[in-house]
Amino acid sequence: MSKSICLGVIGGGQLGSLLCSAAKKLKIKTVVLSDSKEAPAQHFCDQFIYSKYDSNKKVQEFINKVDVVTYEFENIPVDFLNLIQKEKKVLPSPKINKIAQNRKLEKTFVNELGINTTDWVYIKSAEDIKKNQHLLPGILKSNTLGYDGKGQFVLNSLDDIKQDWCFTNDYILEKKVDLKKEISVVIARYADGTMTNYEPIENVHQNQILFKSKIPADINDKIFKKAISNAKKISEKFNYVGVLTVEYFITEKDELLVNELAPRFHNSGHLTIDAFNQSQFSLHVSCVCNLGSKPIGKISNAEMYNILGSEILEYRKKTFKKNEFFYDYLKKEPRQGRKMGHLTILKN
Repeated sequence: MSKSICLGVIGGGQLGSLLCSAAKKLKIKTVVLSDSKEAPAQHFCDQFIYSKYDSNKKVQEFINKVDVVTYEFENIPVDFLNLIQKEKKVLPSPKINKIAQNRKLEKTFVNELGINTTDWVYIKSAEDIKKNQHLLPGILKSNTLGYDGKGQFVLNSLDDIKQDWCFTNDYILEKKVDLKKEISVVIARYADGTMTNYEPIENVHQNQILFKSKIPADINDKIFKKAISNAKKISEKFNYVGVLTVEYFITEKDELLVNELAPRFHNSGHLTIDAFNQSQFSLHVSCVCNLGSKPIGKISNAEMYNILGSEILEYRKKTFKKNEFFYDYLKKEPRQGRKMGHLTILKN
C-alpha cells in the first residue's frame, strides 16, 4: 500500500485519538466512525462520522472513504466488522476479535497453545459454582463485555452468591491467585510475518483501573523471556496483523499466567509514545497499512500515570518539566474513574 492510504478507525475514544495523531505523523489520513457524538477522536482525525454500529448510509459513506479499517476497542460487534470486511479489509481480523470478546473462547485458545492461565471454569448457573467450590475464593467474571473491573464479582465462599442473581448472562469463575505483580507485553506483527515487541511493562492497578505503568519491569530474566515468547506464539497462531497486547499475572511463586488478550494497542503502552523511537500507535498504523517495519529503539526508562475524572482540571493548569509529557484526551465530562488523560515521565 502507498502512503496515500486512508485508514478507517472504528471507535472514537482516547485510543482512537492517539492512533489518529500517530497516523498524521506518518502522513496517513484517518476517518473515524463512532457511535458517540462527543467522541474525542474527532479532534485528532481528518474526518469524523457519527453513526450507530449497523448497516446504514453513514456506515457506507465510511466504507467508501477508506482503504483499510481497524478499531480501537475489542467490544465492537463482530457482525458489524464482518459487514465492513465484505468491502474493505479489517485488521486485526474480526475472527480474532470474536475470541477476544469471549473469555471462555479466549482462555481456551490460550490453554490449547500450552500457555498457562488461572484455573477457571465456565459458569451458567449458581449450581455450577457449587460444583466447582475448589475454585473459591475466586472471581466471577461476565463471559462477554466488561473492562476496568466491570462485570466482576469476588466470591470468597458460597455465601457470596447473591440470591437475586438470575444468571441471565454466562460467566467464567477464576480461582484467585497470590498475585505478586502484573505485566503486559505489546507486540506488533506485519502481514509478512515479521514481529517486533517492546520490553515487558509493569502495571499497578487501583480499584481495578490501571494507575501506573513503568519500564523496566521488576522481573527476572526467565519471566522476561517467557512473556515475550508467549506473546509471539499467540500472535503467530492468530496470523495477526497489527499491535496485540498480552496481559499477565505473576504469582508469588513466580508463575506467569495470561490474564487477558487485547487485540489492539493498550493503555499500559502509552509510555511508548515518548520512551521509544516509535509508539505502539505508529507501529499499529505501519502494520495495518503495510508501510514496512523498522527496529524499535528505546530512548529512556519511563513511568506513565493515568489521569482520572476531575484530576484533569488541575493537570490542565500545570506546567511540566522537560522529561514530563502530558496528554489531554479532550473529553468533555470528567466523570469519576473516567480516563481523561495521562502523564509520562522519562527516567534516565
